[in-house]
Amino acid sequence: MSPKKAKKKAESGSSNVFSMFEQSQIQEFKEAFTIMDQNRDGFIDKDDLRGTFAALGRLNVKGEELDEMIKEAPAALNFTIFLTMFGEKLKGTDPEETILNAFKIFDPEGKGTVQQDYIKDMLRTQADRFTEEECTQMFTAFPPDVAGNLDYKNLCYVITHGEDKDQE
Repeated sequence: MSPKKAKKKAESGSSNVFSMFEQSQIQEFKEAFTIMDQNRDGFIDKDDLRGTFAALGRLNVKGEELDEMIKEAPAALNFTIFLTMFGEKLKGTDPEETILNAFKIFDPEGKGTVQQDYIKDMLRTQADRFTEEECTQMFTAFPPDVAGNLDYKNLCYVITHGEDKDQE
């Protein structure tokens, strides 16, 4: 392929948000979008976000917080806009930060820990559900403290940097 054709193909591919992801990733994003689009109208709005947070156990989300999330979208939040926003967020994102942000949803007080029973329930009932064996493996590798709290900051560090902080 000539350099001119390669450049043209790259330019055309970058304008299509669906070319940014593998088919399996698009399917996962579609499943997430469908879960969030609670009224099934093809758009995620403030009420859909409130319902999504409620399903995750966070009932005290402020309207202003939801408004700010909705304002991040350049237009009505349909699947294409949703996918575009994920592409922009994931581009150049530190994987550790991404994982930490996912856990922070379950830690509104910012303690750096989540209750073992709560996170296990979420992992077994939401999105890509964990099996009992997968939960057991996770808590064996990352045991909670005596109060039953999982240190997710340490978990995220180990996932992204390897087993031991002292071995660097």
